[in-house]
Amino acid sequence: MSYTIETIAERIGARRVGDTPATIDWLLTDSRSLSFPEETLFFALTTKRNDGARYIPDLYSRGVRNFVVSKETYKAIENGQLTIDNSMQRDSAQPIVNCQLSTVNFLVVANPLKALQKLAEQHREQFQIPVIGITGSNGKTIVKEWLHQLLSPERVIVRSPRSYNSQIGVPLSVWQMNEQSELAIFEAGISEMGEMRALQNIIKPTIGILTNIGGAHQENFFSLQEKCMEKLTLFKNCDVVIYNGDDEFISNCVAKSMLSAREIAWSRKDMERPLFISKVEKKEDCTVISYRYLEMDNTFMLPFIDDASIENSLNCLAACLYLMLPAEKITERMTTLEPVAMRLEVKEGKNGCLLINDSYNSDLASLDIALDFLYRRSQSNGLKRTLILSDILETGQNAPTLYRKVSQLINSRGIERIIGVGNEIASCAARFDIEKAFYPNTEALLRAISRGELRLENEIILIKGARQFGFDALTEELEKKVHETILEVNLGAMIANLNYYRSKLKPETKMVCMVKASAYGAGSYEIAKTLQEHHVDYLAVAVADEGSELRKAGITASIIIMNPEMTAFKTMFDYKLEPEVYSFHLLDALIKEAEKEGITNFPIHIKLDTGMHRLGFAPEDMPRLIERLKSQNAVIARSVFSHLVGSDASQFDAFTRGQIEMFEAASMQLQAAFPHKILRHICNSAGIERFPGAQFDMVRLGIGLYGISPIDNTIINNVSTLKTTILQIREVPEEDTVGYSRKGHLTRDSRIAALPIGYADGLNRHLGNGHAYCLVNGQRAPYLGNICMDVCMIDVTDIECKEGDTVEIFGDHLPITVLSDVLETIPYEVLTSVSTRVKRVYYQD
Repeated sequence: MSYTIETIAERIGARRVGDTPATIDWLLTDSRSLSFPEETLFFALTTKRNDGARYIPDLYSRGVRNFVVSKETYKAIENGQLTIDNSMQRDSAQPIVNCQLSTVNFLVVANPLKALQKLAEQHREQFQIPVIGITGSNGKTIVKEWLHQLLSPERVIVRSPRSYNSQIGVPLSVWQMNEQSELAIFEAGISEMGEMRALQNIIKPTIGILTNIGGAHQENFFSLQEKCMEKLTLFKNCDVVIYNGDDEFISNCVAKSMLSAREIAWSRKDMERPLFISKVEKKEDCTVISYRYLEMDNTFMLPFIDDASIENSLNCLAACLYLMLPAEKITERMTTLEPVAMRLEVKEGKNGCLLINDSYNSDLASLDIALDFLYRRSQSNGLKRTLILSDILETGQNAPTLYRKVSQLINSRGIERIIGVGNEIASCAARFDIEKAFYPNTEALLRAISRGELRLENEIILIKGARQFGFDALTEELEKKVHETILEVNLGAMIANLNYYRSKLKPETKMVCMVKASAYGAGSYEIAKTLQEHHVDYLAVAVADEGSELRKAGITASIIIMNPEMTAFKTMFDYKLEPEVYSFHLLDALIKEAEKEGITNFPIHIKLDTGMHRLGFAPEDMPRLIERLKSQNAVIARSVFSHLVGSDASQFDAFTRGQIEMFEAASMQLQAAFPHKILRHICNSAGIERFPGAQFDMVRLGIGLYGISPIDNTIINNVSTLKTTILQIREVPEEDTVGYSRKGHLTRDSRIAALPIGYADGLNRHLGNGHAYCLVNGQRAPYLGNICMDVCMIDVTDIECKEGDTVEIFGDHLPITVLSDVLETIPYEVLTSVSTRVKRVYYQD
């Protein structure tokens, strides 16, 4: 649903500064999730770790014009303490208050979080539909996702994205309710007393489900009973409450809470309960469950055998029965339930190691799951089992008791070595009777690894810890690559290229910059970081792994995945990477996986085939595509685009104009079917220069960004220079040969220099045997003989040089086009062939 900015200001009791008309569809608290800036309202929240006001300048530069801020933040804005870079030049930063405030709306409130919650409360009041509220210590997300799988065929369901169950996540979840919603399912999680009342006011569930009560986040509660009673606050005014009636502790708490709701307290022991579970039969790979409800007996098969899954399925069963889903459909759909994906990430390590990165949280339950995963992976490879574990935080248990349980867990999974990080786990070192080492912090552990004091070889290593320990750095250290040859990247030249193309755009035209293939060999992170600083609207990479690496490195700009792989959907969801979608097969698979993961309104970019005939929907597919997009809420079209075939050559101009006309008609058909803004783009680097009338909403800058004109291969501003050094110089007599297969025949006494670069570094073998040259002290030195994997030889007989001198392979003085012409290829191939083992060095002149 859309609201005018005037309506929102009134509902949250804000003082409005600015009078720009605006319609709001999207609420934003995390700048990394920005997709639709024109229709977004950003809440500048202050948390223990961050201040949302820091991101206002960046969001302004990315097109956001509506902000909810505290009184203190607005004072900072009035005083000129928040600046933006309005002209994209580094020295042009000026206070926001001076930058066209007539185009911005600030809603000034006492507390932006309370304002967010109040807005969600009032939005919830618009709907009279069943709303399921789920709380408990474990299983909330699984119950929510399984209910969606069971109930979605008959109903349009809105649900919490993933595990959005906090004071911030719940209002963002509830905001998704719209006119089409027929059922809502929301999680509610708390970590201290008093929090649930706010969530209850926002969710106002009609159906409540309590999964279980455990020790997670116990430190802020006096007792488990206090925590349980707080959670039960969610169910005030519910019509029905569902829980495990065999759990005496929960049953007693429900009785004390004096809820007015009807109870479906399912039981495996008490036949008088409304839902009686008469039999649970575990088989090799499934569980058969028989039950009685309203005097009717039925059975279903669950494709899981663990106790937690069985309990979760029974909570789902009770909700489905209450919502009158026929028993035969429950039986049919229970067999197809899919597991909720784990967050574990597996990577190859050096020295024969396999790394399992689970640095998401550090409670006992998730440790048990991760250890089980490690155990199963190690059975097939025979590697030594090692656990790197940080202090386990926020349990409410004393350290000796907690780490005795940890010791029992790791012994049961056959862990052979533990490496502990943190003072608490180190204080309990005696609890562990296996090979062990302890460090006060992550930095100390990294030093021990880098100095060789701690050796990790032929091991499967679970890296498990709280986020504040920064365990992702361990993975980076264990994968570290080193090499001598360097690629110098001139960031100043790249910025000049960016501004060259920007000068050809209308002020409102957005820009996508291609950083795929490691930013055309230049190194994706530093390039992406620089582009982000210069406020490009989107970055684009080829595959999800490239995007996830940028996110891990701190890149918050919107990222498009141009070649999404179906095996990488989870990575895209986890790291907010927006995929290109070019076929119904891919679209259906993406929707299915998004629904499985609990994702809603995930931005996608629709590709049309207007003549490339590589990938894309045909224009005649548009009616079917529109129908499919309208039938779901897992994904949402953020942009529609196509690819010009011959925009760089005048002989193809008629064809290019035909492509543009075809794209305009099809993209307008898509936009007309949806109320939200869908960006349109077709121009590449050549198109920006040669077809300025086809800018639409956005353009895509590729090879031009890296300094090479796609029209005539001239160098605009050179960005990348590949350099190496002379390892050794030797005198070789006339008529001798150099290199493999004796290809380098000498016709004179010669001085031959060996360089530490070969085809494994990206130096093409076809450049050898005198077909090309490099520069030594500004003079041409031809390649002699075959280029080897790691080394090549050059003739420096007529050049004054010595060992250690610098050699230019291509760059400022030897254009890359010289090499591409010899190879009869394009500069793209030469640039992207530079190996990742070549060290990148960045500078800005």
